[in-house]
Amino acid sequence: MAMTVTPCRINVGLERNPYDVVIGNGVLGNVGEELLLGSVKPGSKVLVVSNSDIAELYGDLCLNSLKKQDFNVEMLTIGSGEQQKNLATVAQIHDAAFACKLERNSIMLALGGGVVGDITGFAAATWLRGIGIIQIPTTLLAMVDAAIGGKTGINHPGGKNLIGAFHQPKLVLIDPSTLNTLPLREFRAGMAEVIKYGMLGDFELFNGLESCQDPSSPQGLGQIQLESILQRSAAAKVRVVIADERESGLRAILNYGHTFGHAVETLCGYGTWLHGEAVAIGMAAVGELAVQLGSWSRCDADRQSRLIVKAGLPTVWPDLRPDDVIKTMQGDKKVRDEQLRLVMPTAIGTVNIRDNITREEILHCLERLST
Repeated sequence: MAMTVTPCRINVGLERNPYDVVIGNGVLGNVGEELLLGSVKPGSKVLVVSNSDIAELYGDLCLNSLKKQDFNVEMLTIGSGEQQKNLATVAQIHDAAFACKLERNSIMLALGGGVVGDITGFAAATWLRGIGIIQIPTTLLAMVDAAIGGKTGINHPGGKNLIGAFHQPKLVLIDPSTLNTLPLREFRAGMAEVIKYGMLGDFELFNGLESCQDPSSPQGLGQIQLESILQRSAAAKVRVVIADERESGLRAILNYGHTFGHAVETLCGYGTWLHGEAVAIGMAAVGELAVQLGSWSRCDADRQSRLIVKAGLPTVWPDLRPDDVIKTMQGDKKVRDEQLRLVMPTAIGTVNIRDNITREEILHCLERLST
């Protein structure tokens, strides 16, 4: 990996827990120096959590950089896949923390995709009532979304991420070169979150993806456009997190496509669809609902769907019982006072949050999606 001389640094300027998102080719090999810059003391204990595939590819690079700066390092490998996001895996990390004698000034480091980041972040939030967490995402989805903002969690049989905590990282380190080893399906799943940012307010990002001949692969995008996507998406996420750290208002817009998408993930079984694939289906579904309610145009809905398909993602609603979908959506963590809150598009680049959509309107939308 060639080292980037001047990586991009985006400051997450929170009042209590500010940190940097560092983006640059080769920065993974400099993680030890980055921790020192982030005021982590030499000699601190660091538990690196990864899965076997990522550990084989990047584990030695990460460990060697940490050891070079005199950190006391151990690595734990956990299983792969969404099905690992459960209390048993958290207990496995806690057991490793106990065996390593992690202290309050120790660090957990998540090296992997969104699943590793979510679980490790939650384990860090709950070990000794909260120790430091470093996020090093190696998937596109985690780079542009999951690793930034401090939302950690695991799944419950009744719904996705129902168990969790807000726990901001001390550092997010994004090395675009790790995407070269990412399976194409995983890369495309991450593009769903990138398209989401275009829908939420970055009209130029959406237009740029539309004009790209092949946004479904790193090679199709090219290095310059890929790095631009990472920086624009991370900056968009950071702006929202700074404005609303604990999702009391504005941050809820980041759930665009997720309410329908989480229902797909839950009812089809975790792992049947990747998270980004389910979000893509969810964005197409909420787009149809918005057309049905007259809040945006058929032309814009079709533009969104065409871009989702162009990025190699699904848009077709699966065969699910409507009553099960409604029940799952009502159990979602975004429900308030038993009112379902949906992030609804009004134009490309503009959304609003609505909580006055009726059960009948959603059932009618599901009927239309199933035909």
